[in-house]
Amino acid sequence: MSILTKYILKKYLINFIIVLISLELFFVGIDYLQNFKNVPESANLQLLYVLYNGFFTLTLALPLSIVFAWVITLVIFIKNNEFVAFNALGATRKEIFLPIILISTFLLILLIFLQMTPLAYSYDQKRKILNNEYFTSTKNDIFLKYDDYYVYFKKLLPLEKRAEQIHIFKVKNEDVIETIVAPKAYFQNNRWYIVDAKVIKKPENINKDDLEQKLDIKYERFLHTLDGFKPKILDNVYEGKTDFSIYDAISAIILLNSQGINTDKIRAILYNQTIIPFFITPLLLLVYAYASLNSRFFNMGKFVSLSIFGTLIVWGFFFMLFKLSSSGNLMPEIILLLPFSFWIVISFIFYNKKINS
Repeated sequence: MSILTKYILKKYLINFIIVLISLELFFVGIDYLQNFKNVPESANLQLLYVLYNGFFTLTLALPLSIVFAWVITLVIFIKNNEFVAFNALGATRKEIFLPIILISTFLLILLIFLQMTPLAYSYDQKRKILNNEYFTSTKNDIFLKYDDYYVYFKKLLPLEKRAEQIHIFKVKNEDVIETIVAPKAYFQNNRWYIVDAKVIKKPENINKDDLEQKLDIKYERFLHTLDGFKPKILDNVYEGKTDFSIYDAISAIILLNSQGINTDKIRAILYNQTIIPFFITPLLLLVYAYASLNSRFFNMGKFVSLSIFGTLIVWGFFFMLFKLSSSGNLMPEIILLLPFSFWIVISFIFYNKKINS
C-alpha cells in the first residue's frame, strides 16, 4: 500500500467514523425521545432497546455515512489544495478514488454479513420491547399448507421453537384421508417433531353397504413433518413481516417455491439487503467527478449541498421502491433490480461524460 493510499484512507476513515457516530446518535436519540414513555423502566431492557435500535439504524446510516464522509474528505482536500499536490506528485484519478471504492465495498459486505445473523431482526426485537412482548413471543391460530398436508397450530412459540395443539390434515383429491392430532411439537434438526400423535385414517373408498369399513386409529410417539419450516420463517411469513435474515430469507424462498407460494416480498427483502446498498458506489464516483482540483473557482457550498441532497434523493428513491415491492404485489426484479441497473448505467454515462469533458 502506497503512502498516498494510506493518507487518503486515514483521512476518509476518520471522517466516516465521525459521520456514522453522529447519524447513529441523531437517529437513535430522536427515536428514544419519541418512545421514551413506552420504553420499560428496566435498565437492561432500555439498554437492549438502544442496542437493537442502533443496529437497525446502522442499515440506514452506514450507506449514507460512506457518501457523506467522501464529500467531507473531498472538501478538505480541495480547501487545503491537497488535490493539486496529489496531481503534482503524479497521482492518477484511479489511485485517488480506488481506495475509497474498495473500503466502501468492504464496509457494505460487512453490513451484509451482519444481516445474516440474528441482528437482522433488530427492528422486531425493538418493537417487542416497546410492546412489553420481549419475553413472550406467541402466535395463535396459524394455518398453512405443506405439500399434501394442511397444518394448524393453535399456539406457536418461535423463541422456544415449539408449538401446541397441532392438527394436520392430509388431502387427496379434495378429500381428507388422514388426520393427525397432537398436543405439542418441537423444532429440531431442521424439522418439526410431533409428540404423542393420534393418527386417524379414513378408508379411501367408502362403501355404504360394507359394514366392516371403519376408521383406522393409531398412536405414534414421534412423527416429523414440515422439513425446513423454521419457527422464525413460520412467524414472519404468517405475520407478513419484512424482517428476515439473509439466511432465513434464502431458506424461505426455497421452501415456499416448492410449495407454490408467492415469494415476491421475501425476494424484495433479500435484494434490499444484498444488492441495493451498492447504489452508493456510483454516487462516490459522481461526487468525485464533479469535484474540482482547487478551490479558487469552485463553489464549495453548491457542491456540498448538491452532493448531500442528491444522495438523499437517490437513497429515498430506492427506499420507496423497496416499500412498494415489499407489499408482495409487484415483482422485485422489475421494481428494484431494473431501476438499480438503470441507475448504474446512467451514473457511469454521466461520470465518463464529466471526466472526458
